[in-house]
Amino acid sequence: MTGATRAGASAPRRWPAWVGYAAAAWSLVYGLLGLYWGLGGDGFPFGWANDPRADLSVFVDARAEVGGPVIAALGIAGAVLAVLMARGLGRNGARVVAMTFAWVMALVLLILVSDYRVLMAVAYSPLFLVGLPFDWPPASYSAAVPWPVLNQLVCVLGGFLWVATALAYGRRTRGACGDCGRGEDTDAADLARVRRRTNWAVAVSVALPVFYALTRYAWLLGIPLGINEDLLRDGQASGLWWAGAGLATVAVGGAVLTIGLVRPWGEIFPRWIPGLRGRRVPVAAAVVPAIVVAVIVTSAGLMYVRLAIAGTLPDEGWAATVPELVWPVWGVALTVAALGYRARRRGRCRHCGRG
Repeated sequence: MTGATRAGASAPRRWPAWVGYAAAAWSLVYGLLGLYWGLGGDGFPFGWANDPRADLSVFVDARAEVGGPVIAALGIAGAVLAVLMARGLGRNGARVVAMTFAWVMALVLLILVSDYRVLMAVAYSPLFLVGLPFDWPPASYSAAVPWPVLNQLVCVLGGFLWVATALAYGRRTRGACGDCGRGEDTDAADLARVRRRTNWAVAVSVALPVFYALTRYAWLLGIPLGINEDLLRDGQASGLWWAGAGLATVAVGGAVLTIGLVRPWGEIFPRWIPGLRGRRVPVAAAVVPAIVVAVIVTSAGLMYVRLAIAGTLPDEGWAATVPELVWPVWGVALTVAALGYRARRRGRCRHCGRG
């Protein structure tokens, strides 16, 4: 037994060991909620009868008497399957079934269930925190993020648990390291190729949110960039453009942090950060937030694409919709950038010794 293997065996339990059980627990709880809703309980979060903005969702016509039992069946079946995956059981056909179920669950929970309100909830959070001492914005966070949106956030959490479960199970059943994903026959990464791919992905991931932010700053300044005069005046009268400028500032801040994926200060904390200066930036601290943002941005953008195809987007000017329609491109580019950063920085695995 090698020193790396001994160290990995004695190390604390890592996420590949417990994430399947976490996905099972989440699925069981949500499945029981579905059973409760199907039996007539309050709080079913989908459909016109329960969500005032159900028109934004693919589940616009969902009803508790049908949706509840479906959620219950998928949740309970998912709980059982997640436990089996956590134990590494299943080969050949059973493995394919398990992986397919896991990835379909992740896709539904991360992309289909949520809409742009998840992105708004996440983006508004820092604005409410900063504005709390000044009683701004003039609305409560609970009003801005009602139960149907909180439910979407819960589903996004479940989706990420299923992604991690699928990754851990897939690695384990093919003999790869659960933490880094490397197998015995893994070759050294082509860092030059990874760096080129990451560079263009970061460029796209910076340009698109800055493009969005410029339109919102223009409206705040009274410039009708890409919108009609009526919409500009309505936004000025209601104060909407101040909220838009706040979101634009969050987008610009995210763009600046994205640049760190290809700059030295994205690997070593700069000197002007007290307490952290000179220390290495944990890979997960950069990759995890980037992947989370990429997923919710992609979901929000696909909602706009879906509404555009259905012809239900209001005709208020190109700048009111075009920046949102390209959000899926932003999400894909940010994912590529984050994974490229991880590939470039992960080095030798502390748990299997590969790399």
